[in-house]
Amino acid sequence: MAMSKRLPELRPVDPELVPRVYEPADRRVGHLLQRWDGRPSSWRLYAVALIGFPSDEGVRRNQGRSGAAEAPREIRRWLYRMSPGAGLALWERTLDLGDLMLSGDLEADRQRLADVVAALLAEGLLPVVLGGGHETAFGHFLGYVQAARAVSILNVDQHLDVRPLRPEGPHSGSPFREALEHPSGLLRQYRVVGAQRQAVAPHHEAYLRQHGGLIHWFEEMDPGEDWAFLEETPSPILVSFDLDAVQQADAPGVSAPSPVGFSARWAIAFARRCGAHPAVSSFELVECAPPLDRDGQTARLAALMVWSFVQGLAERRGEKG
Repeated sequence: MAMSKRLPELRPVDPELVPRVYEPADRRVGHLLQRWDGRPSSWRLYAVALIGFPSDEGVRRNQGRSGAAEAPREIRRWLYRMSPGAGLALWERTLDLGDLMLSGDLEADRQRLADVVAALLAEGLLPVVLGGGHETAFGHFLGYVQAARAVSILNVDQHLDVRPLRPEGPHSGSPFREALEHPSGLLRQYRVVGAQRQAVAPHHEAYLRQHGGLIHWFEEMDPGEDWAFLEETPSPILVSFDLDAVQQADAPGVSAPSPVGFSARWAIAFARRCGAHPAVSSFELVECAPPLDRDGQTARLAALMVWSFVQGLAERRGEKG
């Protein structure tokens, strides 16, 4: 089915991001995946789709540090250079749609993201969304609403992001309040993993619990790789990973850094676990802010998380090779 007529305008991936040196025996991710050029094509040839949401208007409204709008390009820059690993066959069935062309009207732009996510879900593809500030998450959720699909949200974050809207509207701290209060009733469960008490207002915690949300405090979590929270989340699962949940030493380039948090190793293992888990139906990374980064460290971590997610998905689908 030709899907391009349903979509908002998309900016194709810059071909300069593809590694210039090509050796048949050393193919990289950027050589394997398909970059969408805007022409009608059958999406059903693919299993995974990348979509960039280069917005940090919500971060600005939330009085945070801007820069996340530059993340999709920078994440791709590092991802495209990576070797395919055991996911070679699946990378060949991955479609990079490029970035949404945004208007600056946050509410309208989130609806644009919803249009794309809904279309991908309808065609049986697994969306991987590259944010953007955490305002990305509500547009991502709206895609499920538009597709009339109930979903659980698992948010890895030092914050709960259930703040009230500001006078100018929604922002990067409000997406999950909006999801919890959405009249569709399609949010099955909201669960936050890695929340930090010094970053959470008591009345936000009370609000979340009153609305049936679950919290796994970072300080109470086992430092090992215990994935019980993933197993306990009802299917299907939209995974939202805010990179400020990772300790600042490993992820300095985020909107709201923290000296404590998950390690990069944990984040990478989690991404792979999500890819392998049959309940995970979409995945997003948010709050990477390249202008605030150090030597591309955070963007490289984000790229490696996308790579690891695809490795896990290859295991799930039996498409290693």
